[in-house]
Amino acid sequence: MSNVYDFTCQTGGGKDQKLSKYKGKVLLVVNTASKCGFTPQFGGLEDLYEKYRDQGLEILGFPCNQFGNQDPGSNDEIQEFCQLNYGVSFPMFGKIEVNGGGTDPLFKHLKKEAPGALGSQRIKWNFTKFLIDSEGNVVKRYAPTVKPKDIEKDVKKLLG
Repeated sequence: MSNVYDFTCQTGGGKDQKLSKYKGKVLLVVNTASKCGFTPQFGGLEDLYEKYRDQGLEILGFPCNQFGNQDPGSNDEIQEFCQLNYGVSFPMFGKIEVNGGGTDPLFKHLKKEAPGALGSQRIKWNFTKFLIDSEGNVVKRYAPTVKPKDIEKDVKKLLG
């Protein structure tokens, strides 16, 4: 696999979605959780999406229940929570694992391309974010504590 567009992921509705659908777009890929201290970042992500989607930004949310059991619901429950509480309109995919033996292939790729602190490939918590350029290359990894508004300058740079 050479870039993000080579992967297929499962939507929240259980269908396979080729990420090549997003070719030419700048992507922000986020592992999310509905019951986390960082959950209010959904609002900031939606603000960023609304501001830049017409210029070519796509935000892809991937629910994960590996950190403190903070996303125990079904895919449908997660989708409903995100829409009702934060007005999320960006694509939310099916629940995945981001660490361990069951790590989703996309996240294996993201972690390899943009390791964390001290070269660690492990994702430390919910709302780790990966910025991908319009060619499908991983540009940068952001810690969960980095707010979406603090990524805006990097997004604008990639959108040109």
